[in-house]
Amino acid sequence: MELSVAQEGKEYIIQKIETDDAELDAFLLSLGCYAGEKITVVSRRRGGCTVAIKDGRYNIDNQLARAIIV
Repeated sequence: MELSVAQEGKEYIIQKIETDDAELDAFLLSLGCYAGEKITVVSRRRGGCTVAIKDGRYNIDNQLARAIIV
């Protein structure tokens, strides 16, 4: 399932990242967002959501949330 439809407050394990952009892949890796890592949707907004990865919280847009498969 895409992270964009994941339930708020529930912890998920990232299964894969589906992007065709190497720069975006490198950015996500620098955040700690890669297959096997835990991720939680903290809150949703109209344009995206706030996620918790490791000890950080990040705002991501809906397009990026659709690329993260949990």
